Amino acid sequence: MIKAGICGFAHGHVFSFTKEWLRAPEKYDIAVTGAWDHDSARLRESLEKNYPGVDIRAYESLDELLKSDIDAVVVTSETAYHCDICEKAAKAKKNIILYKPMALHMAEADRIVKAVEENGVRLTMGWQMRADKQNARIREIAQNGELGKVCLFRRRHGLATHTWANFENTWHVNPVMNRDIFADDSAHPINLMQWIFGMPETVSCEMSTMVNPRIPNDNCVALFKYENGMIAEISCSFTTSAVEITTEMYCEGGSVQQYFGDAPSTRLPRSETQPGLVWYKEGDDCWTDSGIPSPEKHGQRLVDQAEPMARFLHGEAPLCDAKEGRDTLRLVLACYLSAKEGKRVSVYDERINEL
Repeated sequence: MIKAGICGFAHGHVFSFTKEWLRAPEKYDIAVTGAWDHDSARLRESLEKNYPGVDIRAYESLDELLKSDIDAVVVTSETAYHCDICEKAAKAKKNIILYKPMALHMAEADRIVKAVEENGVRLTMGWQMRADKQNARIREIAQNGELGKVCLFRRRHGLATHTWANFENTWHVNPVMNRDIFADDSAHPINLMQWIFGMPETVSCEMSTMVNPRIPNDNCVALFKYENGMIAEISCSFTTSAVEITTEMYCEGGSVQQYFGDAPSTRLPRSETQPGLVWYKEGDDCWTDSGIPSPEKHGQRLVDQAEPMARFLHGEAPLCDAKEGRDTLRLVLACYLSAKEGKRVSVYDERINEL
């Protein structure tokens, strides 16, 4: 059985998939045996509230946790601590599941990649969008050409943070811990785009703060352009109360539409007959239902990460390796550079390293 340790309880997604591991040990063959958090009160509260009756040892220091007999770590601390934790975990020869975003700066991402490579450990980023079967089908359609060349891709991604009490006081929007909400959550759809299409050449981005000045960049649109001319639009509104459509893909031979792909789009009741993913192929009489069901609630997608992450810990390929995670950070930071400069920029602009 694989023994895992949790490094930080800042990101609540960790509870979803680790509790699923513990719910079915015969299926996943993983035990969570230890945990550490720089915030000792949060460590105690997290273990007591989320893992009652489970024998998970609370360690007073990260070094003590890494000296134990765990095989791997799940890093879900504040982003500012990712680099130091991953470097120490790699030196201790522990495999790593690292939650998004990878780091605050490119130099930190470089250090993580170097630590993983020099110590011969394995790392996967934790991206629920890559574990989603509907997203995998969209990727398949794009890559196998069954609807012809992709001309335009649009992913709308949102949260209703403007309705969340006290959100402005959380680490998610603390510039020291996590930059802001765009850096934190735009990484999801940007990584999805990267997974489907690879790296673009340029980006043009606009960012606005629309509701609370203490929650900057709550509405942003980024236009990425690829070498073949394809345009990918990533639209992030963290003032989204409710919505339905999530993804659109327009190809020379048809179109793809996905509904109910994020938290705001799964918030309200919906028709039981409404499919989550459909496509139209030129010449057909109607939309084709993928037959892949949408989760009733967005939280199920977080739980569904348990299986691919377990497979990774048992030796399968990562969902997203360290170099890919670094490239995602590059794309996110390129958006900031474009917004700052007020123009389109290369995603390989050297100034990204200074942000």
